[in-house]
Amino acid sequence: MLVPLLWMISTSLKGRDQLYVYPPQWFPSPVRWENYVEVWTTLPFARFFLNSLFITILATVAEVASVAVVAYAFARFNFRGRHFLFMLMLSTMMLPSVIGMIPTFLIWRELGRLDTFTPLTAPAWFAWGPASVFMLRQFLLSLPRDFEDAAVLDGAGPLQVLRHVVLPMVRPALLVIALLAFQGNWTNFMAPLLYLNTPDKFPVTLGLKFLETSLGPGSEAPMWNLMMVVSLLVALPILVLYALAQRAFIEGIRLGGTKG
Repeated sequence: MLVPLLWMISTSLKGRDQLYVYPPQWFPSPVRWENYVEVWTTLPFARFFLNSLFITILATVAEVASVAVVAYAFARFNFRGRHFLFMLMLSTMMLPSVIGMIPTFLIWRELGRLDTFTPLTAPAWFAWGPASVFMLRQFLLSLPRDFEDAAVLDGAGPLQVLRHVVLPMVRPALLVIALLAFQGNWTNFMAPLLYLNTPDKFPVTLGLKFLETSLGPGSEAPMWNLMMVVSLLVALPILVLYALAQRAFIEGIRLGGTKG
């Protein structure tokens, strides 16, 4: 795991004349910090970063909220067809995501929402992560209902019970879901490539393609050093988040996998 990351860092600090030196150099000399400045000034990277941040935060919040509601309904309410709907939802995990690309694209085109952030964020409001729903449901099934029953006796409704009683107890699982959702949305490449056309709306994942088209044509070889700069900047927020939340993430995975 560390070797590709270290090689990415090393390559991002090389000049073009050092990229194909044999044997490969792990420690470039001289170190070209100018690569980072070149990427930042040549590409509208600040705009890409803000676009990714907006899309990722909105989609992550929406996914966590919707997954919590759906998992709570499957775990606590008895209604006709509950088990069938739950198994139907889980069965979607076996379908390749490419199956729905064309129908989904046609739907958003008919709605006039192409080249907007809507196709990238709206599905998150409908619990589009069946694995997250399954994990949180299993977590909820392992919890005693005493506190919930006490809240109901005090006159609390279902949403009040969910917000004030259930969610605080499942905080580790919610953190895992949030981290996975953040990673999935931040690194999403195919959906922005499919729905976005205007460069000002591109996220950072399309920055590599934009770099290739804006700097690469006519060059003798791909500029791997600049591409590694963009790749490292894309990966950096994910690495920082996992480093900061590592203990809580592992605890959430352990509880979600062993309870229920």
